[in-house]
Amino acid sequence: MSPTEPQSNDKSARPIRSSSSPREESPWVFWRSVVITLAVALGIRQFLLEARYIPSGSMLPGLQIQDRLLVEKLTYRGRAPRRGEIVVFHAPHHFDPVLISQGGGASPLQCLLVNLPLIGALPDVQQPACDAFIKRVIGVPGEHVVVDPLGRVTINGHAIKEPYVRNYCPVDSRGMGPCRTLDAIVPPGHVLVLGDNRGNSWDGRFWPGGHFLPQTEIIGRAFWRFYPFNAWGSLVPTSPQAP
Repeated sequence: MSPTEPQSNDKSARPIRSSSSPREESPWVFWRSVVITLAVALGIRQFLLEARYIPSGSMLPGLQIQDRLLVEKLTYRGRAPRRGEIVVFHAPHHFDPVLISQGGGASPLQCLLVNLPLIGALPDVQQPACDAFIKRVIGVPGEHVVVDPLGRVTINGHAIKEPYVRNYCPVDSRGMGPCRTLDAIVPPGHVLVLGDNRGNSWDGRFWPGGHFLPQTEIIGRAFWRFYPFNAWGSLVPTSPQAP
């Protein structure tokens, strides 16, 4: 140090030593974060939005097997389903009285466990009543719906346009085939749902305990396909199909 350089009295230059040793983080901090994350994810899935995939060919050709969709759960809290909308709902084993009497039905806790990603993959916990179906709304309350052997639909005496249907039921020379017909009025609080692939869809025509889906069994409305990327886009009909 030169004689002209003043001696520094700055104590901030000295290293600061902690008089106490660092605390070990409690394991609860990690598990609390895990629990909060799971709770938020389950809450979003239960009340707002969830992703689903197409497991079968009942909605061909518009929806292909393994397509991934987004299902929202807010719209039907404010209004009823409309014709042409694609809905995801609890399997008929969850609400059909005949299927329940044959061993269907499941508790909410059982279905919660079945729908968890890891537990649901176990073969011994599979439960048909906990499955979800996807179909298109065709008839709404008060409408007189007729479905012929081909799977063509008339409502209140008028044939409806269904550009999404390409595969009808096969019939013989007498007009008879394997698909069931329907002639009924949609009751209040219910809708008629059919698959777009009319020749290969287990829908309201075939349910043993009743043809119509209770609106309370609807999980949500499929509104967006996000995979495959070349088919990315909206699933919401531009306008309700008029009878």
